[in-house]
Amino acid sequence: MKREDGRKADELRPLEIRAGVIKNAAGSAMVRMGKTTAFAGVYGPTEFLPKHKQVSDRAVLRCLYTMVPFSTYERVRPGPSRRSTEISMVMTQALAPVIFLEEFPTSVIDVYVNIVQADAGTRTAGINAASVALADAGIPMRDLVASVAAGKIGENYILDLAGKEEELTDADIPVAYIPRTKQISLLQMDGDLQPQEVKNAIELALKGCEQIYEAQKKALKGRWGKA
Repeated sequence: MKREDGRKADELRPLEIRAGVIKNAAGSAMVRMGKTTAFAGVYGPTEFLPKHKQVSDRAVLRCLYTMVPFSTYERVRPGPSRRSTEISMVMTQALAPVIFLEEFPTSVIDVYVNIVQADAGTRTAGINAASVALADAGIPMRDLVASVAAGKIGENYILDLAGKEEELTDADIPVAYIPRTKQISLLQMDGDLQPQEVKNAIELALKGCEQIYEAQKKALKGRWGKA
């Protein structure tokens, strides 16, 4: 299958990851997957106020996903939307399993993800950036979380959907993966596939996640001199 950008069906978009890109954040990262660019900044852990929202035995993780108004060809309306609220929630669910939240009772850890350029795959780019930013902040973690989407166009399973591919695919399946334990912390599907087709797409996505994981570790090593 020949893709619009010349990639093979099982090939990631050009990937760039940098850690420590926001001076005033406790930790930060930039992830560029093709034309999709995400910045993540971590603030905390800090005391969770008001106190009645605190959890006595662990920290609360809060992720806030935002697409800036100029990130797409059509201007994005400023402020929260139903979509941004949903992605913020699934991003929190994808990242929480790897964080030792019990180390910071009654605290809150805030992760802000801004999409400054969007060409599909914004939630997966955001998760990748947030994971590196949390590690950059020194938050105790069991592992990083790597994320990418896969789909099926015609008879071909394709990795890291871009641009119009999201419209052409039979299903868009974003996956977040914890490589060390081989656990999936996020699995969504927009579309319709048979069970075996879903399995094939997920297997392709996991191979992509392994490649992203190596790039995440390399970015952190470049920043701190260790993975």
